[in-house]
Amino acid sequence: MTARTIMCVALGGDNFWEEGGAVVEGWEVGRAAGLVEARRLLRSHPYALGLLLVGPQRQVDGELEQFLREHWRQHWIAVLDASTLQTPAWRQLVFEHCADFHTRPLDVARLRHTLGHAHGLASLRVEAACAALPAALRASPLTGRSEAVATLRRQIAKVAGASAPVLIWGESGSGKELVAQAVHAQSARADGPFVPINCGAMPAGLIQSELFGHQRGAFTGAARDKRGLIEAAAGGSVFLDEIGDLPLELQANLLRFLQEKTIYRLGSTQSISVDVRVIAASHVNLQRAVERGSFREDLYYRLNVLALDVPALRQRRDDLEALAEHFFHTYAAERAPRLKGFSAKALQAIRAHDWPGNVRELINRVRRAMVMADGRLIAPRDLGLDNAGAGAPADNAALDQARIRAERDAIDASLLRAGRNITVAARDLGISRMTLYRLLAKHGMVAPSRVGQS
Repeated sequence: MTARTIMCVALGGDNFWEEGGAVVEGWEVGRAAGLVEARRLLRSHPYALGLLLVGPQRQVDGELEQFLREHWRQHWIAVLDASTLQTPAWRQLVFEHCADFHTRPLDVARLRHTLGHAHGLASLRVEAACAALPAALRASPLTGRSEAVATLRRQIAKVAGASAPVLIWGESGSGKELVAQAVHAQSARADGPFVPINCGAMPAGLIQSELFGHQRGAFTGAARDKRGLIEAAAGGSVFLDEIGDLPLELQANLLRFLQEKTIYRLGSTQSISVDVRVIAASHVNLQRAVERGSFREDLYYRLNVLALDVPALRQRRDDLEALAEHFFHTYAAERAPRLKGFSAKALQAIRAHDWPGNVRELINRVRRAMVMADGRLIAPRDLGLDNAGAGAPADNAALDQARIRAERDAIDASLLRAGRNITVAARDLGISRMTLYRLLAKHGMVAPSRVGQS
């Protein structure tokens, strides 16, 4: 049970202390004369319960609504005049942001009962949050308490202390960049820059200039010298995401940098020394890419000095509830005003879902639910998981097998129609190239070489 603490915020010269100070006898009270002081007190003490003491002339404004949106975790109880409550703006604000309300003249006994009940509800919420994620883990950038994540944290701590390149493997959406940030944050380079680069998102004609920079006049439009992203990461870490998408000719330049710690800007013959740690990541198996000839073997062994595998979300089901709560809090500003969390059925549906899109899919479903939910708690339908876990296990297994066969057949047919061209096949299937490569790896299918493809 949380301590009996309460925040009392006076809005508009309220005389609450004279007319009903007995209401909060026995409580630890934080008194704030306005929203500025209330924010300051809430930063120093996490009051779970709050009274909004509304004066007769106080109007609803954007500042008040923003304050209540920011502090949605508190159970707010409004005390106001009956005439004030009749105004549409105040009725809407109380409906959306307050757990209860009382009108003057005060019924002290009834308000004390309301405060006690609200305190009990606040305690249940705190206990539920603690059960979902222990306090020792809440500050970690890798949310979760499963054995898979605990093992990954231990590996990160060891890898961070070294200076060699790091190669991170994991399915799309599993959180590879978060792992890279954790390696950087725990390393001796933590005070230096962390520069993420998505090798699959940059146009092929601009990759060399973006990575290594260029000299003035190196090409049409190069009006001045420009530092590349690797040079910008000097003293810190550069994160090369989806390194497998880097064209072969640029793989040679990257290999030279790893060997010599120097770069050449495009259009320059002068080498520049750069002290930076390289962290790379891929969702495709680079060793197989080497066998296909789409990735340089010497670069692979240069990068694969310290390897980290990021577990898929389905391998860390013990973390699902904690992750969902974490993202609910992270994107709290986007939620519907009266939304307070997840229903028991929603959490059950989250645990039953297979999460093929990993953490990214969980984030998207939670954010959508926070906007679309109608009630005070997120339901399975808000997450788009109405049928999660439905049906007998045998039926599910048969359905899964049929789905896998259909997926493989669709991929084979599209590749055949596209003449083994990944870009055309992905467009035909209505998915991205990265998703198609992930599906090929998932089914153990050999992907066509990317050399010469658009």
